[in-house]
Amino acid sequence: MRYAGIVLAGGSARRLSGVDKPDLSVGGKPLLARAVHALDGAVRVIVVGPRRAGFDVVWTREPVPGTGPVAALAAGLAFVPDDAEAVAVLAADLPGVRRSTVDRLVAAIGEGDGAVLVDAAGARQWLLGAWRVGALRAALPDEVENAALRRMLAGLAVAEVPAERGEADDIDTPEDLERHR
Repeated sequence: MRYAGIVLAGGSARRLSGVDKPDLSVGGKPLLARAVHALDGAVRVIVVGPRRAGFDVVWTREPVPGTGPVAALAAGLAFVPDDAEAVAVLAADLPGVRRSTVDRLVAAIGEGDGAVLVDAAGARQWLLGAWRVGALRAALPDEVENAALRRMLAGLAVAEVPAERGEADDIDTPEDLERHR
């Protein structure tokens, strides 16, 4: 299945004192680079967030930066090519994401609307999934600013993909960062 990739890279990182999370290095590689490399099989990669040097991607921002993941997702969807059947959506703070993660998610869409990674506790990781482009566009609310992502996706037919060790980890706190350095 042909897919595009969207990386959401514009969060405020309040629990990390406002540090630029996508630029944080884990294992010698910035988190944003990890997300972009996980999308190596995509027909196009769109990063929603401040422009950074060294990436061959399409850059965009939501009309009002800081208004949440639904607004960022809507901004990214505007650049998904017409020939892409699916779109993989990744947060930019995932130290364990890799191309095999994205490949499993895209394959798991099947006849449904999308697939999300599920962590060891059984929680769906909404910013680590793959979706049919049409279903995702249809689910966007009229007002995307400050809309709840979980509510937006609640009505879609979602396949759950069990996370392999470390795949669902994210960096939200200084402790998370230390655990992955």
